[in-house]
Amino acid sequence: MTHCALSLESVTYRYSSRQAAVNGLDLDLGPGILGLLGPNGAGKSTLMRMLATMTRPSAGRITWNGIDIAREPDALRTSLGYLPQDFGVYPALSAREFLGFLAAVKGLSGAKARDRVDACLSMVGLGDAADRRLGDFSGGMRQRVGIAQALLNDPALLIVDEPTVGLDPEERMRFRHLLTDLAGERLVILSTHIVSDVEASATSIAVMTTGELRFHGTPEQLIARAEGHVWEWTIAPERLAEVRQRFKLCASLRRPDGIRVRVLADHAPDADAQCVAPELEDAYTWLTGAEAH
Repeated sequence: MTHCALSLESVTYRYSSRQAAVNGLDLDLGPGILGLLGPNGAGKSTLMRMLATMTRPSAGRITWNGIDIAREPDALRTSLGYLPQDFGVYPALSAREFLGFLAAVKGLSGAKARDRVDACLSMVGLGDAADRRLGDFSGGMRQRVGIAQALLNDPALLIVDEPTVGLDPEERMRFRHLLTDLAGERLVILSTHIVSDVEASATSIAVMTTGELRFHGTPEQLIARAEGHVWEWTIAPERLAEVRQRFKLCASLRRPDGIRVRVLADHAPDADAQCVAPELEDAYTWLTGAEAH
């Protein structure tokens, strides 16, 4: 596996002189899974396109193993696997035919290409479905085909952008396990606005809002940010609207004795409220200052 060191130095991308989609990002990344979190519109997809050498930064630079990828994009492209948010397939082709076509685009041919296609389909659990039409695949199976195509060149950097949108809970869980299995010595960047997507698999987390980096560290470090700010108590059903208006409501659960609410606050929001241990979603919500999407 190729050495992987990705560095972002004051990376900025501007749509206009006034509006920055990404503003002054600094990050140093190595092998592992980075969960890139942020609400829709935070600038995550713009950042992913820059990392995938599809868009050049307006300012700053991105280096891969010390090489500026805006000046020498091929230095990264040979080591890059990318699953964009809008990945599409040819429904009339089988999974094997589709990946064979993409392998040729990536410069693989002959027996080497066939072996790599079969290996990638096996890695994503689609070996038995290799000759089925893609039009008959479920959404989760198509996403696994997307990961398979991103793995064709055995990339050291694997970028996946909002990969679980539209998937059912079982497919989402399978996809998370797949990314964990694939990490190894790779750098995997998982961009999402769904906190549970990174909860079980990310070795580090970066949080973006309005184009800026708000946090980079371990999940445990992010959770620690919300320590002492998460409260639970039981309220009468008619108080729910009031609590929702006054506090950042993380969860509510109807029970026989009322509604159990979980809120974020600097101080005890009610005489009956108990301070509880934060979870990752609590911490993300606390950090971004808005209810997580």
